[in-house]
Amino acid sequence: MSRLILVSNRVALPDPEGPRQTGGLAVAVNAALRHREGIWFGWSGRVTQSETSPQPGIVQRRNRTFITLDLTAVDYDEYYSGFANRVLWPILHYRVDLAEFSAGDLSGYLRVNARFAEALSRFIAPDDVIWVHDYHLLPLAKALRALGHDNPIGFFLHIPCPPSDIIEALPHHGETVGALDHYDLVGLQTRQDADNLGRYFTQVAGLRQRGQNAFEGEGRRVLVRALPVGIATRVIGKAARAAIRSPLVEGVRQSLAGRRLILGVDRLDYSKGITHRVQAFGQFLDAYPHWRGKVILLQVTPKSRVEVPEYAEMGRAVSSLVGQINGRHGEADWTPIRYVNRSYARTTLAGLYRLADVGLVTPLRDGMNLVAKEFVAAQDPEDPGVLVLSRFAGAAEALDSALLVNPHEPEAVAEAIAQALEMPLGERIVRHAPMQAHILANDIEHWVDAFLAALREARQRPNVLSTVRQLFELGA
Repeated sequence: MSRLILVSNRVALPDPEGPRQTGGLAVAVNAALRHREGIWFGWSGRVTQSETSPQPGIVQRRNRTFITLDLTAVDYDEYYSGFANRVLWPILHYRVDLAEFSAGDLSGYLRVNARFAEALSRFIAPDDVIWVHDYHLLPLAKALRALGHDNPIGFFLHIPCPPSDIIEALPHHGETVGALDHYDLVGLQTRQDADNLGRYFTQVAGLRQRGQNAFEGEGRRVLVRALPVGIATRVIGKAARAAIRSPLVEGVRQSLAGRRLILGVDRLDYSKGITHRVQAFGQFLDAYPHWRGKVILLQVTPKSRVEVPEYAEMGRAVSSLVGQINGRHGEADWTPIRYVNRSYARTTLAGLYRLADVGLVTPLRDGMNLVAKEFVAAQDPEDPGVLVLSRFAGAAEALDSALLVNPHEPEAVAEAIAQALEMPLGERIVRHAPMQAHILANDIEHWVDAFLAALREARQRPNVLSTVRQLFELGA
């Protein structure tokens, strides 16, 4: 029986003291390996001061093998902090203006991908299936193919894929985004993302389209599919029902003193539109003064990438804006915005989602945004809260019963907040029901099965160019 090898930038090693808080990618990997023998390979999260790459660390847990590499300080600066997060991240989120390219960072990015391929290579058996995740590892399949591996290799991009003209703004894009044609399957979050990559392949990379979603060139064939990621819907619903009675969530409920709760949960990042959201909430208080003193915005924003100056500046800007709005609107017994820079366990967040009257999910651009789906999953279907969702989140493609907004229009977001707070129970139930049905039918297990089925399909279809070449060689 073939194994499943999952490759990601970071590996969440098992904690001998018990389960830890995990992100969306870790949840997806765990779902993929739940009933399969497999390997999870990637960076350990450690940075070594050695100038040479250490040997892989190996941890075995039942049917899973965790294989990790440390990064050198130079690798971390060039591959991770440099090219991945200061070039690829902004450009793939449509923010070419924020990209800071250097040839050294690109060299480091390609070097680490080659090192990952070399380290992984000796663990790969001929019948293994390989599934690579996210923008850190765009050229990994090309590096593996160069080492002679003909295994099925799929890739999933968890963040957006912009139009081809934006991708072309990425220096040496052929070595990174262009290298995706070495995969058998590329999965993306939305149909628009898939269309954008398809047009890049045909208009820029010179591949020929075969059918609706197959592309061929130079003896290679790649399928491009929209395969939106799901969540552990039932698990989150169960956690929300339990966590609503937890001391922390109960403490938040009591502190509201009967006021309505609006909740935002986002990592500190310019793609999340946090400053736009806070400004919109301030305009809501200006435009709807009868809600003053009756509603609170709780914005949970763990800080990330604190070593990057732009993120530190962003944190200061958000804190300053929150202070201005609280100073302008607050009273001695009421603070309009609670701004919290810490992480909470997913179970705790599920309880806060269930407590909230409104989920405010307004990124400027997002691949999917699982917070939107988790908010829906956590609701009481007989008395659900209202989701206010950015049109530019991938989740909007399926969760179209939410109040969809343009986060760049603060007046429209303010109006949607008012509509959500005043929405009658009957309409809230009607809006929530189809979204809940969708995330139940398209949960994380469904996503894993759909991706692996598409990868099998990609391998089963004949590669026309290879077949023609083989016939020509036989004839010669």
